[in-house]
Amino acid sequence: MRKLNFIRTLLLALCVPLALAYMPSPASAQIAVGISVHVGPPAIPVYVQPPCPTEGFLWTPGYWAYGNAGYYWVPGVWVAPPRAGLLWTPGYWGFAGGVYGWHAGYWGPHVGFYGGVNYGFGYHGVGFVGGEWRGGHFAYNTAVVNVNTAVVHTTFFDRTVVHEDVGVRASFNGGPNGTRAVATAQERAAEHEQHVNATSEQMGHERAAGLDRSNFASENHGRPANAAMSRVGERAENQQKRIGEGVESGKMNAGETAHVEKQEHNINQQVKSDREANGGKLTPAEKKQVNKEQNKTSKEIHKDKKDNSKKDQK
Repeated sequence: MRKLNFIRTLLLALCVPLALAYMPSPASAQIAVGISVHVGPPAIPVYVQPPCPTEGFLWTPGYWAYGNAGYYWVPGVWVAPPRAGLLWTPGYWGFAGGVYGWHAGYWGPHVGFYGGVNYGFGYHGVGFVGGEWRGGHFAYNTAVVNVNTAVVHTTFFDRTVVHEDVGVRASFNGGPNGTRAVATAQERAAEHEQHVNATSEQMGHERAAGLDRSNFASENHGRPANAAMSRVGERAENQQKRIGEGVESGKMNAGETAHVEKQEHNINQQVKSDREANGGKLTPAEKKQVNKEQNKTSKEIHKDKKDNSKKDQK
């Protein structure tokens, strides 16, 4: 009874309608009635930010989500905001009453409280210093975020806001080894502004991360191999690029290319059919199967290139 009362209290404090509206799948880490996590997430890994691929995209830092197989890393990624003028407040884990609960991120005119978690790249625990809206255009602070100036032209340089990231970064607020931050007056005010939930692209990105076994902390021990992406769906794009590079270099022949292309098509069709059958979501078993097929295709690309390379050397 005590646990149930705590969860109800926590739900009210976290604005449960917002959290539930954001929930992309049963594997998501959003707070819901009866859901609690008794083990804290790993530390935020230190990684390199890819350059902004398109003018107007904003950086959304990586975070640990929670699924049936435990915590998994959702790579940081550049995304299009719902509309000009909005900024992203990252989600964060909070510890209270012996459990860790997820506070969903959101879009709004100002950055709210995100637990004092140092996500890096402008999100150093309070606010965001990686850039600002100037009219309908976003200006990027190149002292903080990685920008390709050949693609992005609205920039400025302000090193006074730079915070050096040193050592391990706590991924939750409160509890043992968590941050001790409390919301500032500005952050509390931002929480009461009109918010926009995470976009469908962001939710799809989290779902895709949950399909990749290498993202799970049980596999990577808190050090994900692909901690960040330039854009959503980059894994599938990279797989396609590898096929193309194999053809160009002569390391994959036409038959091998057609074979892996067919596998990629079948995987995409499988995901589409499974989601249609389950109200737009994948069951844990289906997620496991899709990830298994993706890994199989990746290994075949590598094997075909390696085998053909050996033939060339003979």
